[in-house]
Amino acid sequence: MTRSLTKGPYVDPRLLKKIEGKKPENTPPIKTWLRASVISPEMVGFTFLVHNGKDFPEVLATEDMVGHRLGEFVSTRKFIRHGGKMQKELEQKKKETEIAAAQAAKATGDGKK
Repeated sequence: MTRSLTKGPYVDPRLLKKIEGKKPENTPPIKTWLRASVISPEMVGFTFLVHNGKDFPEVLATEDMVGHRLGEFVSTRKFIRHGGKMQKELEQKKKETEIAAAQAAKATGDGKK
């Protein structure tokens, strides 16, 4: 649900204080846990390290991101893969072909010496 227009966007004052009077080019990434904070025009060009629950992926604030929240650009869920028995069989075949290709390359390399 969006925030009321009368209240305006939520930009955390501590985050604005960290970028106040600094230039984006020579500022190190700013570490933050404030995923709900809205990206304001003053933040454009700065790099943020936004917490996703485990680590801090980098987010470079661009002009297109203004009005969106910092948390929108960092996923909190890690996709492993779909699959099952069929997926395992495909991976096993791929691994076998790589091993066979490596052995063939090794065999041709030994014959040249």
